[in-house]
Amino acid sequence: MHIDILTVVPELLDSPLSHSIMKRAQEKGLLTVTVHQLRQWAINNQGQVDDYQYGGGAGMVMMCEPLEKAILELQQSGAYNHIIYMTPDGKRFDQRQANALSLLGRLLIICGHYKGIDERIRQRYVTLEISIGDFVLSGGELPAAMVVDAIGRLLPGVLNNETSALFDSFQDGLLAPPVFTRPANYNGWEVPEVLLSGHPQKIEDWRYEQSLLRTQQRRPDLLDSDGV
Repeated sequence: MHIDILTVVPELLDSPLSHSIMKRAQEKGLLTVTVHQLRQWAINNQGQVDDYQYGGGAGMVMMCEPLEKAILELQQSGAYNHIIYMTPDGKRFDQRQANALSLLGRLLIICGHYKGIDERIRQRYVTLEISIGDFVLSGGELPAAMVVDAIGRLLPGVLNNETSALFDSFQDGLLAPPVFTRPANYNGWEVPEVLLSGHPQKIEDWRYEQSLLRTQQRRPDLLDSDGV
């Protein structure tokens, strides 16, 4: 999979994409992430990519020209399955969407900044708008890194144990069950006996019951929406 990211602050993406699982995915050649400084396509030698908004009001808006030039040039290397804009008023990102995007080949992510991007770019080029929650950040860089991480870890071969992602929270519409590791008894705090039984079916049943209970307690909305 190849992902291009357009941003005016590429430094914000350095660390999230250069360590741990994302680093491993790229080293294995399973994921390529290229971060592009939007100012490469600036309208003047001062690196301008934003301007005041029509109608007045506080905050600058990212301009049409730099964004369109960047999109058109990057498209010359291949068509995108989606051109994604990270925005608070986009569709709420979830595991189901991460699964779907992980099956695609090429994505372009536009990171908004300031007051966002000119609406005409959204109308003409953007095919998917994503939000990570009902709050506002300084820009779309950190949300973009989260989306890339959620997608990248699902690619076959990225995780050492490929079945691991199948048991993450939300994969089956439920939260993940509690997990334990050694020692079996720590300061009198004991691991549930069923997990020490060596009986796969009993363990699987217990985990499902715990997932269902945890979801009922913490996220009952998931049960309502998915009909579990």
